[in-house]
Amino acid sequence: DHMQWSQEEEQNAKEKAAENSLVKVQWEDQDKYEREASKYWNEFYKTHKNNFFKDRNWLFLEFPEILPEKRREELKTQERSSEHTKINSTNSFTHRNEMFEQGENYWKKNGSTSVQGYVYNKNQAKSLTDNPRGKNCGEELSRLESFPGSDATYRILEVGCGAGNSVFPILKVLCNTPGTFLYCCDFASGAVELVKSHSSYNSAWCSAFVHDVCDDALPYPFPDEILDVILLVFVLSTIHPDRMQGVVNRLAKLLKPGGMLLFRDYGRYDTAQLRFKKGHCLSENFYVRGDGTRVYFFTKDEVWNMFNLAGLTEVQNLVDRRLQVNRKKKVKMQRVWIQSKFQKPL
Repeated sequence: DHMQWSQEEEQNAKEKAAENSLVKVQWEDQDKYEREASKYWNEFYKTHKNNFFKDRNWLFLEFPEILPEKRREELKTQERSSEHTKINSTNSFTHRNEMFEQGENYWKKNGSTSVQGYVYNKNQAKSLTDNPRGKNCGEELSRLESFPGSDATYRILEVGCGAGNSVFPILKVLCNTPGTFLYCCDFASGAVELVKSHSSYNSAWCSAFVHDVCDDALPYPFPDEILDVILLVFVLSTIHPDRMQGVVNRLAKLLKPGGMLLFRDYGRYDTAQLRFKKGHCLSENFYVRGDGTRVYFFTKDEVWNMFNLAGLTEVQNLVDRRLQVNRKKKVKMQRVWIQSKFQKPL
């Protein structure tokens, strides 16, 4: 874990990347991959369903910020006392129903109030009216009347949810955390359908919707500046480099002051980049796979520049290098990922 490369390994990786990028994809085909990006991802999910990616149970280890601070402390306490039990398929249905009841009781106990047409928890309403930013926020919310998760006090958005490999590990914990709500979107309608048809999906805690993050004019089903956390994991790399900054700028507007954007994606000279054959390179460090889906390989400086230009402040920005060994195939893979946490200033 977190291994360091020798100068020789670094140089070899650079040479391999330079070699496989000598022959570029024809411009006509590049244009097709851009125009029909959603088609290729829909075909991907039609073929693989929810069997291709494993559930990201590592999320809370790398990104504890996904959860409200109080819930994080509760989980730490449970782990220390060895009382924490993982929710599994045998007990999740009963457990989830119990948690939904707790959630309903929470709202009854804490009550809610209306501020400019928007339903708030009482504590939330006070902070909104005390906050000079709150007036504009409230005016915008009043136009929307109500929306999925409007009663929540802590909101998360996962961009590019795929078949739900992050959604359902998160929901397992969220269903024990009243007042939280998870939004998730993907521009592949087939992926969103897989999420909605999953036995663990429940609209009381989650709203899955089709959305193209590259389309600035496309409205989200909730107002700006209400999200506590945005999860952007292995998604930005699928977008054309020329459009990445616009995507990050738009997402930053969705965060409330103090909100966090959590990022993990492919790093420069990852094994996946070095394995590409000639003729798959679209532009520098940007490639197309055999199934028509695309992938970019980042440096941490590129990531920092994008999020900094969007007005976010670095909390973490690192290169995660790991050696993965497939003993069955007797193959060693030098994986490179970028992991970052950026916060919207208060």
